[in-house]
Amino acid sequence: MPVLAGTRSLGGQEKDRTMTDTPRISFEFFPPKTPAGREKLYKTRETLQEFQPAFFSVTYGAGGTTRETTSNIVTGLRRDGISIAPHLSFGGDDEETVLGLLNSYREAGVDRIVALRGDMPSGMGTVAQLVYANELVAFIRRHTGEHFHLEVAAYPEIHPEAESYDDDIRYLKGKFEAGANSALTQYFYNPDAYFYFLDQCEKAGIDAPIYPGIMPITNFANLARFSRNCGAEIPRWLKKRMESFSNPDDIRKLGLEVVTDLCETLLAGGAPGLHFYTMNQVEPTAEILRALEIETGA
Repeated sequence: MPVLAGTRSLGGQEKDRTMTDTPRISFEFFPPKTPAGREKLYKTRETLQEFQPAFFSVTYGAGGTTRETTSNIVTGLRRDGISIAPHLSFGGDDEETVLGLLNSYREAGVDRIVALRGDMPSGMGTVAQLVYANELVAFIRRHTGEHFHLEVAAYPEIHPEAESYDDDIRYLKGKFEAGANSALTQYFYNPDAYFYFLDQCEKAGIDAPIYPGIMPITNFANLARFSRNCGAEIPRWLKKRMESFSNPDDIRKLGLEVVTDLCETLLAGGAPGLHFYTMNQVEPTAEILRALEIETGA
C-alpha cells in the first residue's frame, strides 16, 4: 500500500502536500574524482530515475573546491534531460565568479539551486569572510530574479555552531525572508526532533516546506564518525545495537529496517517528501524506497 500523508498540521507543509498528493523524492550525489566514479554515478542515476525524483542535487566542496567537477556533472546530467540542483556557496570566491556560475547554470537549463553558507577553503584563514546562506539567497534573487527555485539547509537537531535553538530557527527564517523557497534538513534518526522542529518553525512564522534528509545506514563506523563532526545524533539504543554486530550484513539489514521505519513515520506524520543522501550508492536508497512502496513523483 502507498504511504500517504497524515493529518498532522505542519505549518507550510500542508501547502506543499495533501492527502492525495505524492511525496516529493530527491537524491543527493557528490562529484566523483575519477572516470570510474563518474561512470558509476551515471549508472546510479539511471537506476534511481525509476523513482521519478523531483531532482538530483550535486554537492560543492568547501570553498568551491569541486566547482569545476560539480559544474561538469551538472551540465552533463542536464544534457540528458535530468532535473538537477547544484549546491552553491561563496566560500573563497568573489561575486563575479559566483554570478558567472549562476549564468552558466541558467543557460544550461538549470532552474534549482541548493544555496549554502559552505566553508572557507583550507589555508585561507581570515583572508576572506564567510558569506552566509541568507546573503547568498539575496544575491541570487538580486541577479536572477525568480528563475531559480532555491533550497536551503535546515537542522532539526540544530547546527553544531548555533548559539541556541532559537537562534538557529531565526537564521533559517532569515533564509526564507531573503527569498528561499524550501529547505532540506540534515539527516537524523529521531522523528520527534523533526516534528518538534517544524512546530517551532511554525511558531516563528516560517511557512515553507521543509524536507527531511535521509541517510541510509551501511557502514556504521563511518556514519558514527561523520555524525560526530556534523552534529547529527545517533540514538544510544541504535548505536549500541550496531556496535554489537560484526557481520556487515547484519548492520545493513538493521539499517534498512530502522531507516524505512523512520521514513514511514515521517510521511505518515505529514512530511512533504524525502531527500536521500545517496553517497553515490544505488541499493541502500533503492531498498528503502521499494520497502516503502510509495507512489513517487515530482
